[in-house]
Amino acid sequence: MVLVRQEIGDVLRDLRLQKGRTLRQVAGRASVALGYLSEVERGQKEASSEILASVADALDTPISVIMREVGDRIAVLEGINLDVIPDTVPAELVADFDADLMLR
Repeated sequence: MVLVRQEIGDVLRDLRLQKGRTLRQVAGRASVALGYLSEVERGQKEASSEILASVADALDTPISVIMREVGDRIAVLEGINLDVIPDTVPAELVADFDADLMLR
């Protein structure tokens, strides 16, 4: 079974390490308890959207980038071939969406 909280924690830890920041630095900047952030990174605690936003900001990383990475990792675990999934929304879907918005 894929645990989303585990993947979120792994992505947050990987980003933090890539940026050369300590757990203490990120926790302080995000105004999150050090122990709690540690538990989130280890996949032991679920992080609220507010906590995720604070940590993303502390890592100078858009939350969309974090969630995209989480989604990609889960897709790999589920055996989905990411090479066949388009990286962008097809233009015809965007046009349909825009047309629907215009009708509202």
